[in-house]
Amino acid sequence: MNYRFEKATMDQAGEIWQILAEAIVRRKADGSNQWQDGYPNLEVVKSDLSQGYGYVIMADQSIAGYCAILINDEPAYEYIEGAWLSAGDFVVFHRVAVAKQYLGKGIARLMLGYIDEFALKNNIFSVRADTNFDNLAMLALFEKTVYHYCGVVHFRGSPRKAFEKLLRP
Repeated sequence: MNYRFEKATMDQAGEIWQILAEAIVRRKADGSNQWQDGYPNLEVVKSDLSQGYGYVIMADQSIAGYCAILINDEPAYEYIEGAWLSAGDFVVFHRVAVAKQYLGKGIARLMLGYIDEFALKNNIFSVRADTNFDNLAMLALFEKTVYHYCGVVHFRGSPRKAFEKLLRP
């Protein structure tokens, strides 16, 4: 399969939301509380897209996965119970979701690789992210992709495990 990583467009909002909605159902089936409170939603997706934060992995003409990528823009990360590995610029990603027909094909791991490339192209050598304590799939992905546990941040009122990966220039 030929994959490409690109900025999402507003006309993809509905399809992206469908992928996230299916991921919300999977999180619940996995026993996770993550994304079980009305977030994310279609308005969040539209906001990502209007601000230029939304990215997709395309498999030919289909969206295989989605995430939001921001630079130095996560107020929740200013206060960590623990310590980040670095103090400089960072890329942060949120709302990672894979379309159900692409599950088990390594799309999430591929996406994290593309996020690393995005950071390096922007001359940034730190990537940060967080997830619920009970999101076992994301926790396993962080371990496989050499993210380091840094502590706890509070995102939308809930404690979350925070991770950072340092990249080499």
